[in-house]
Order: sequence, then C-alpha cells, then structure tokens
Amino acid sequence: MKVVDKPWGREIWWAVTARYVGKIIEVKAGHRLSLQYHQIKLESMYCVSGQGAVQIGSQFVDVGPGWAATILPGTLHRVTAVTDLVLHEVSTPEVTDVVRLNDDYDRMQDAST
Repeated sequence: MKVVDKPWGREIWWAVTARYVGKIIEVKAGHRLSLQYHQIKLESMYCVSGQGAVQIGSQFVDVGPGWAATILPGTLHRVTAVTDLVLHEVSTPEVTDVVRLNDDYDRMQDAST
C-alpha cells in the first residue's frame, strides 16, 4: 500500500496492476477535489462513510454511504465533502490524463497530483 497525503485529505493506494488501480480516497470536511475530466480513464466510486455531493456532468447528487457511480472518460466531475468523506475508487491506470478546469490547490498544470 502507498499513502499519498493531499491538500484535501489523502489517498491510500491498495492495488496497482496493468489493468486497474484501487484506492481509498479520504476527503476532509469542507474540501473538494478538482473540477475535472479524464480523457481515457474510467472510474468507479463507492462511498463508505461521510456526507457530500458530487457533480457529474451538469447534475449534482448527494453522496452518502452506499452511493456509487461510474464516471466515463470525458465526463466532468467533482467531489465535495460536507463531513469527512471516504470513497473507494477503482479505475483504469491512466493517471496522467486529467484535465482540470478548476482547482482549489493550484494544481491546474500538474496532472500527477
């Protein structure tokens, strides 16, 4: 496992293969991830605990335990935590194809963070 601290929380990478990446995403209350899309990457997310919201395309959806979604390549998305939020994510391994449209942590030019 690899733990990566982020300005909004942390990621715990529990699997990396040629076909997929598995990680736990912890987002601190009041923080949000980038408004972004991926050119190739396919993501599936599942909420384990906490409350928040997610923007997928032009829709805004409440997130809580048991919420799940698959985010197709090219789909605009952003996760916002109301309380501490824990998500499990499994995705294809194309991790450098992110296009950020808005970011609270000055990562617009750095796709690796």
